[in-house]
Amino acid sequence: MRIGILTGGGDVPGLNPCIKAVVYRATDNGAEVVGIRKGWGGLLNYDFNRTDNEGLNYIPLNKLNTRTIDRSGGTFLHTSRTNPGKAKKADIPSFLKTSEHDKLGKDDRADFTPHVLKVIAKLKIDVLITIGGDDTQSYAVRMHKEGIPVIAIPKTMDNDVFGTDYCIGFSTAVTRSVDFITALRTVAGSHERVAVVELFGRNSGETSLISAYLAGVDRALISEVPFDVEKLARFVAEDKARNPSNYAVVTISEGAHLLGGQVVEYGEEDAYGHRKLGGIGAVTEQALKKLIDTHTVYQQVAYLMRSGEPDALDRMVAISFANLATDLALKKDFGKMVALREGKYTTVPIDTLTQGLKRVDVNELYDAENYRPKVAHLLGKPMFLY
Repeated sequence: MRIGILTGGGDVPGLNPCIKAVVYRATDNGAEVVGIRKGWGGLLNYDFNRTDNEGLNYIPLNKLNTRTIDRSGGTFLHTSRTNPGKAKKADIPSFLKTSEHDKLGKDDRADFTPHVLKVIAKLKIDVLITIGGDDTQSYAVRMHKEGIPVIAIPKTMDNDVFGTDYCIGFSTAVTRSVDFITALRTVAGSHERVAVVELFGRNSGETSLISAYLAGVDRALISEVPFDVEKLARFVAEDKARNPSNYAVVTISEGAHLLGGQVVEYGEEDAYGHRKLGGIGAVTEQALKKLIDTHTVYQQVAYLMRSGEPDALDRMVAISFANLATDLALKKDFGKMVALREGKYTTVPIDTLTQGLKRVDVNELYDAENYRPKVAHLLGKPMFLY
C-alpha cells in the first residue's frame, strides 16, 4: 500500500509529530508513505513534463528523513491554502493555463480536479491522509466523492472542525495565549493600564474563551456574541478600580464585532473565500481609551499562538490521531475522519465536517450579559468543556 499525506491551511504545533507517527506506523506494517508538499498545491503544481517533481511537489517519507521532525513545530512538508477545485487565476500554474483560463477575471475560479486525479494516479497513491481544517478537508471530501480513498485528521488552532471535540493545535494555542496574557500583566499593572489582547479565532471564540477562563482575565469577547463597547467600558472601568494594582485585562477574538458592526477584514480573498482578519482589538482599545479616559495597551498575539513546538497534549493527540488514521488506511476503511468525542478516540464519516458549524456553546460556557466565561454545569463535561 502507498499512502499519501499532506498538511493544508495554517500551520499548528503537532503537525510534524503527526506526520512522523504515520510514517513509523505505516512502515512497520509494510506500507510506503509519500509526503505531498505545500498542501493541495503539491498536486496542483505537479507538471508531467518536468523531471524534478520529486522534491519539488512530493517526497518519499521514511523513518530516516522523519526521525527528528517531531522536535519542532510547523510542518516540514510545508503548507498552503490552495484549493484545486477553485483555483484563483494567480495560483494557476503556467503549464496548466489555456486561452480559456486567460479570460478569467481577478476573482474568478477554475476547477483543476481532473489534473489532481491524474497526479494521484501517476504517484500510485492508494489512500490520502489529509491533515487540516474545514478548508483543507472540504477538498478532501471532494476527493472522496471523486472516488479517491481519503482519511482526514482534524487540525486547527481555533478548534472549529465540526464532528470532533478536539483538533490538533488547540491546546498549544491556549497555552501560548495564557502565558502571554500572564506576562502582559506586568506591563498593564506597572503602568495602571487596560490591556486588550487580540487572539486568533475567525468564527469560533473558543481560543479567547478558554484562554480567558484559564488566565482569569476580567472580560472576554468572542466571535459568537456581538458586544456593546459602552457597556464593556463600564465593566472594565469597574474591574480596573477594584484591582489593587489598578489595571484590567480584556481578551477578544479576531472575529468579534460590535453590535451592528462588521467583522474587521482586509486584503484579498484566499482560495476558500476568506480575507485576513485582525484589528478589532485595536478598534476596541481606542474606544475604551476614549470612553474611560485611561491609558491602554493593545497586543495581538496572532501567529505566536501557533508558533514553536507543541505542548504535551497536542503531541499526544497528534500521535494518536496519526496511529488511528494509519490503522484505518491499512484496513482500507476509507472515507473517515478521526475524532475525539466526549474524551474518547473515534471516527466519523468524512462528510460530517460539512454538515454543521462548530461554535462556542454560549448558553453553557459564556455569560453574554457580562462578557465573561461561565461554566453553567461542570459535572459530566469532558476535560475541555465541550
